[in-house]
Amino acid sequence: MADPANSTDSTSLSLEPQQIIKTVGRLQARIEERFPRSGLSQVCGQLEQISQQAQKKTEWIDQPILWMRILVWLGCGLFVALCLFSIYLVVPSIHGGWSGEAGAAISENSDLEVLVPNIEAELNVLILLGGAIFFLWTAEKRYKRARALAAIHELRSIAHIIDMHQLTKDPERLLISRQSMGTPTSPELGMSQFELRRYLDYCSEMLALTGKIAALYVRRFDDSVALASANEVEALTTGLCQKIWQKILILHSYGEDGPGRTPLLS
Repeated sequence: MADPANSTDSTSLSLEPQQIIKTVGRLQARIEERFPRSGLSQVCGQLEQISQQAQKKTEWIDQPILWMRILVWLGCGLFVALCLFSIYLVVPSIHGGWSGEAGAAISENSDLEVLVPNIEAELNVLILLGGAIFFLWTAEKRYKRARALAAIHELRSIAHIIDMHQLTKDPERLLISRQSMGTPTSPELGMSQFELRRYLDYCSEMLALTGKIAALYVRRFDDSVALASANEVEALTTGLCQKIWQKILILHSYGEDGPGRTPLLS
């Protein structure tokens, strides 16, 4: 059976936004069934909304911005026209082909003292115009990059929110609560060992999906800055998942405590 977060064909491998949205939706339903009206379920609902927005944003990023590209081509045409016009003015061989009063006037001004400043002025204009065209040429990518970075930053924030939800879910409290009562400010965990393990599993899955959503923004957008930002989110979620799996391994070392719900204090 194919991975629900990926779609494969005979020619390419690519993350499919629709499959990720479905996976996040199913995860949110699972969390709601296991922990009704919990904060983690609400965060997963927000993650589902972000995944839906990510599909629209990635489709926008993949499409060309026509008005920017028109400006670029107009600028390039103007640059070429000015280059040709500058050559036409400064090359004496071209001037020599002129006739009449205009040709005589140009011939008088074609000596070395006048020609060199004219060439410098033309070169300065061409350099400035070339810089403006380069700015326009990269404007579309920079505009899309800003949108992608803002969306990826939102994913970085929700990854930290997910980590906050599992932060106080310490498996050692299962043993501590059997030996001593916690302090008045200790957080109360109304979970069995099985429920705590499922809660941590859900957090791990949410973090993994957060990294997949970040990867959507650079699947077809060739930009090193956006790619580095998406990789940072992937590294962040991977590191947080490793901490969660350490807790899960500790839970496995305790063995099963039965399906009952026991208030745990630390």
